[in-house]
Amino acid sequence: MSQDYFAIAITRTCGSGGGSYVGRKLAADYGIDFYDRKLLRLASEDSGINETIFAQADEDTRKRLLYKVSRAVYDGVDIPPESGNFLTDRALFAHQAKVLRKLLEQESYICVGRAADFVLQDQPRVVSVFLDAPYAWRIQREVTRQGISEAEARRYVDRLDKYRNSYYSYHTGKRWKDLSNYDLCLDTSALGLDNCVALIEEYVALRFGVAKPAGGASK
Repeated sequence: MSQDYFAIAITRTCGSGGGSYVGRKLAADYGIDFYDRKLLRLASEDSGINETIFAQADEDTRKRLLYKVSRAVYDGVDIPPESGNFLTDRALFAHQAKVLRKLLEQESYICVGRAADFVLQDQPRVVSVFLDAPYAWRIQREVTRQGISEAEARRYVDRLDKYRNSYYSYHTGKRWKDLSNYDLCLDTSALGLDNCVALIEEYVALRFGVAKPAGGASK
């Protein structure tokens, strides 16, 4: 990996408002790529499996993981397409992890979700960030954002948080909200999203010596 490349891996709770906005703002400020579900396309291209099939398998995994209590902790082993179980939960995760690691040899980037903090934990130039906010604040934010009732917002937040917790625990063997997993843990309700961006950029500058983006949120 080039010593010049770095990655910022963002994990977020539902309703905290930070994942997409903060990730895209950081990517725009640095002039680098932002990966969320776009990672599926790259994993599809790398594996040779049709993107529609790959995306459907990923969606099926989302549903199954809500109810699983087992673990399939990622160990860095690739599962080749010619194997009979390439579209299992474990194989899908392993291929996305392979793409994330390969990308860091070629470019700097921002990634939201996909347990990227765990996948890249042995890489020296990676910053892992956990974005959260008080539960009541997150509920009200979804009420306003989606124009739904408070009861609907609670169901939405609870279900998505449950999935993200299940996904993270299943593939990493760790607790999703264990703050020791992350370099930075930020309260988006207290700081505001732009200030979260500025703080992350300040941290990257201090830790890696990467200049804060000119005209970015840190200005």
